[in-house]
Amino acid sequence: MQKSAPNIHVAIIGGGLAGLSAAALLAEKGIATTIFEAGTQLGGRARGVEFEFEFEFEFEFNKHTITLDNGQHILLGAYSETLALLNKVGVDEASALMRLPMTMHLVGPSGELAFQLETSKNVAFPFNQLAGFLCCKGLSIKERISVVRLMLKLKNANYNMALDTPLNILLNLENQSPNVIKLLWEPLCLAALNTPLYMASSRVFLHILKETFSKSASNSDFLLPRQDLSQLLSKPIARYLSIKNVNILLEHSVKSIKQLTSGFSILAKNRHYEMSHVILATAPANAKSLIADLPKLASVAQQIDQLDYQPIVTVYVQYASHIKLSKSMFGLVDCMSQWVFDRGLLCGQHGLMAVIISAEGKHQAFTQAALALAVIAELQRAFPQLDQPLWHKVITEKRATFACKANMQRPASLSPCPNLFIAGDYTYADYPATLEAAVRSGVICANYVMADLLAGTS
Repeated sequence: MQKSAPNIHVAIIGGGLAGLSAAALLAEKGIATTIFEAGTQLGGRARGVEFEFEFEFEFEFNKHTITLDNGQHILLGAYSETLALLNKVGVDEASALMRLPMTMHLVGPSGELAFQLETSKNVAFPFNQLAGFLCCKGLSIKERISVVRLMLKLKNANYNMALDTPLNILLNLENQSPNVIKLLWEPLCLAALNTPLYMASSRVFLHILKETFSKSASNSDFLLPRQDLSQLLSKPIARYLSIKNVNILLEHSVKSIKQLTSGFSILAKNRHYEMSHVILATAPANAKSLIADLPKLASVAQQIDQLDYQPIVTVYVQYASHIKLSKSMFGLVDCMSQWVFDRGLLCGQHGLMAVIISAEGKHQAFTQAALALAVIAELQRAFPQLDQPLWHKVITEKRATFACKANMQRPASLSPCPNLFIAGDYTYADYPATLEAAVRSGVICANYVMADLLAGTS
């Protein structure tokens, strides 16, 4: 299969998870590859960031350096390509990820249990999931039956629908009560699609339900990182790529892509690189600027223009090291805070809580300082054991993901320009902006490159 001619060299523009997954597959097949990354480290949005703090504790000022994730991530057992990539680069899942059967524990503003869903450990798949819905707490018997009836209906339809609609419309048509929507479907939608119910794609949401609930019991497991995302993802992948002789160029922002008679000319850091193939794995806005000089990609640029974006805010709150929650992950109801993770239980950062606020909302009207104080107040009401924090840090990504809207048209990985492919979570149809979508898109692009090389040898 392998075409070893010296003029075969693949440029991967962007060192996020999409680009890294493409590079790993090409490297495995011995295909010469160079990654161009504008930043100082790999990983894109899924990376650890080092911060230094000075805070007062017991009348003394303390300096502290800590690595925080750019955003807290949850993986699912259904993330087959991400798990395969981690295995390929030597990451031991058992030590790197905390695997939990799907559970949802939501507390109200005053700490009362508002909703609890646990998949049964004593019932065979798939009846364990139905038993979980039937026995969940916080819903009436009628509401629980309505959820099970909907899940069975979706399963019988193979989770497909003829027309895409905003998810709130589908749920209302299927007689899901406001309470069910608030406690079950809205938290799942925000966690999976990072898009509000009134605009979220029902088709994509149903595809996630299919991936999560219809194939095996382990697909619905939550996988919570036990280490920062750089340690989990980009660093082991980078080590693997180095062993495979992939050329990684950090701080090499690509300024232009020019199509040649055969291949492409890449301009980065005042130097031109001639490449046979290009995988464009940057954020959509950066991709649009780079394809401006390629007329065949005008339609792709128009599709990128039509994308809207949604924010994600992560509020880190550090308490004394002995402070902990009873579980590693809780949801909050009727609060701005949506999910809180105890990073002491997850990755040994004792006393550190990570609070996630997904998608647009009233929190956007707050300054970072005011939002942190509001989140701290919500935490203290919901979890009385939390005392005054030592410090806090707010990380806001205003364009964290594309808005996964109903009936949206997304660019495809196979572009109209020969030998140029587009990777990124926004290109993987029927999946929202997740780590898995990014990895799958990179794998698809690498397979396109290999198919082209195979065709060239026949």
